[in-house]
Amino acid sequence: MKSNSCRAVFFDAGNTLLMPHPSVEEVCAELLERHGMRADMESIRRGNELANRHYEQRYWADDTFWASQEKTQGLWLEMYDLLMREVGFEADSTRMGERLYAEFGEGCRWATFPEVISTLQFLRERGLILGIVSNWDVRLPELCHELGISDYLDFIISSAAVGRIKPEPAIFEMALARAGVLPEQAMHVGDHFYADVLGARTAGITPVLLDRRGYAPHGDCEVIGGLDELIPLLGL
Repeated sequence: MKSNSCRAVFFDAGNTLLMPHPSVEEVCAELLERHGMRADMESIRRGNELANRHYEQRYWADDTFWASQEKTQGLWLEMYDLLMREVGFEADSTRMGERLYAEFGEGCRWATFPEVISTLQFLRERGLILGIVSNWDVRLPELCHELGISDYLDFIISSAAVGRIKPEPAIFEMALARAGVLPEQAMHVGDHFYADVLGARTAGITPVLLDRRGYAPHGDCEVIGGLDELIPLLGL
């Protein structure tokens, strides 16, 4: 995409702009210790892996839970309950799972990747319209505010807030409407091929796959290893 044809860039949130801080396992360990409980990091890692497998099974069976705050929250509570059971707190698993969910509603439990702020600032200063389009619960705007990235964004769309999910074209069409641009004038950047690349493409938006670990095959779309690689890609 030529720089003079791109007027707006949309971003996924998790694993694109934001990451758990310092990690899911460490947040869990801190929470348990704060409530007088202890678990070794290996059991917490096993619990988190079990929770992630549960998520993947649910997501590929039916991803529409992302369109509802109630269902999204319910899934995360299921995952954190499994985690707590794995680390040995069966009696308190539901209560501690709820506390862990609340913990990840705090901005201090998230961080931006190192190049995010500088890249957003650079793009913003050059007049691009910037927004987030993410499968996330309704807490996303407040998290972005706490992390200091809202100042660089024109809008934030979370699936649970609008009742639409990626890869449905409708959620991308909402972003286009808020940006006031045509599909061919927009780019979407995300780390998930199904949700981000296929979703953007279905809406006529240029997709860019963010592959921080170098695992993705270089195929039918632009692939970048870090957000700062957008700058030369846009010709800026």
